[in-house]
Amino acid sequence: APNRSALVTGLYPTSYGAQHMRTSQRTAALDAVEDPELLAIPTYEAVPPPEARFATEYLRASGGYFATNDGKTDYQFETPATAYDRNHGGADWREQPEDSDAPFFSVINIHDSHESNVWKNADKPLQTDPADVRVPPYYPDTPTVREDIARNYDNIARMDTAVGNVMDRLRDDGLLDETIVFFFGDHGSGLPRMKRTVYDSGIQVPLIVRVPDAYRDEMGAGAPGTATDRLVSFIDFAPTLLSLAGVDVPDYMPGRPFLGAQQGRERAPERSYAFAARDRMDPARHTRRAVTDGRFKYIRNYRPDTTYYQFLPYRNRMALMQELLRYEEEGRLDSTQAFYFRDTMPKQELYDTRNDPHEVNNELRELRRAEQRWRARTDDMGLIPEPVLKNVLWPPRGEQPTVAAPTFDVRETEEEGAATTVRIESAARGTSIGYRMNASGPWQVYTGPVRVAPGDTLRAQAVRMGHEDSATARWTEDAE
Repeated sequence: APNRSALVTGLYPTSYGAQHMRTSQRTAALDAVEDPELLAIPTYEAVPPPEARFATEYLRASGGYFATNDGKTDYQFETPATAYDRNHGGADWREQPEDSDAPFFSVINIHDSHESNVWKNADKPLQTDPADVRVPPYYPDTPTVREDIARNYDNIARMDTAVGNVMDRLRDDGLLDETIVFFFGDHGSGLPRMKRTVYDSGIQVPLIVRVPDAYRDEMGAGAPGTATDRLVSFIDFAPTLLSLAGVDVPDYMPGRPFLGAQQGRERAPERSYAFAARDRMDPARHTRRAVTDGRFKYIRNYRPDTTYYQFLPYRNRMALMQELLRYEEEGRLDSTQAFYFRDTMPKQELYDTRNDPHEVNNELRELRRAEQRWRARTDDMGLIPEPVLKNVLWPPRGEQPTVAAPTFDVRETEEEGAATTVRIESAARGTSIGYRMNASGPWQVYTGPVRVAPGDTLRAQAVRMGHEDSATARWTEDAE
């Protein structure tokens, strides 16, 4: 699995060919497919760069650790013989030789909350009341959906019990106050639109680190029960493990230690972004990349011609998934729920995960629509080539037009020596008129009739932005 590969190498799986699900073995999930392209997928192993080493190899070689794994590997390549002292079902620290006082590192995989247990435990009485669960907006609110969500919570409770058993064994062995415990999931919940996605429901996994009081200051850990919103990625786990063990973090690891003496080192300050990828998962093919700053999530879909939902026989055993498919076929899903079954995907997605934790409102789509409406509403000329734009602005041949000169409408007065009222008019559309008396002073903005005294000369000019100003028109009041 890509995530498990990242955990043990400290590298992005996409950088060494580990991004597809289970490449070194042909899974039963591919047996039900007929797509020739899928059937032609070969078995192969990902190849980390030559400088890379399995994280526990550093612990064993430099830290003198006794390292165990309880059987589950799934690293996209064969587990190196140098990775663990013990690697089989049930392996843990208790297999360390009695005469050894070496520190230990143990990986314990707990499967109670795996997606398969949603249908495998379907005959067990529910401990969680389906009426009490929250149904995310991308599911229809039905009894079947609520029951599977409740059963998932029951499985989580069983997993919690298993974790408690591990802690009890450490306590019984007198090791609890000397052992740092990492508790985390390798992906999100196994329910549809969670696991196998780059939405937070698929990549924002639980992470609890228990650091004994005696080591808290030394390891840079917070007080018990405190939480942090700092960004942590799976590629940070290997360097953090080495940092806690006092082993130098190799330069090839891009991750940042978040505990231990090397956290905050100059080459690895707190991260500003976390990245995620989604590629083939058994027969379901996607190429999706994501980046988040902790609030905003940007997703790039490199295969927009595919659907979010793709046939996955393993997942389709779940009653909740069958309910979704039935509702989709019957046209009973609302727009948010039906989005999962669209024929195509948007090329890009943007979510505000603080205000939209379920990531159902694609802000990029809304912003794109707003931008499109704005361009249409404002007659945006930005896409017109400039040689053509000149002709559009100065039709028909791109020659700058000149504004026609204004005219005067004179109202004579019978009173000898009195000023005459003059109106200035322009037949050209969109023009303004400037005027002044006797060629002195700035042009004034014409707003209404002008009084012209005997002997004065009124000058007027019509102007329009982007046009050549008109010739100056003159009118003189007879002084006699």
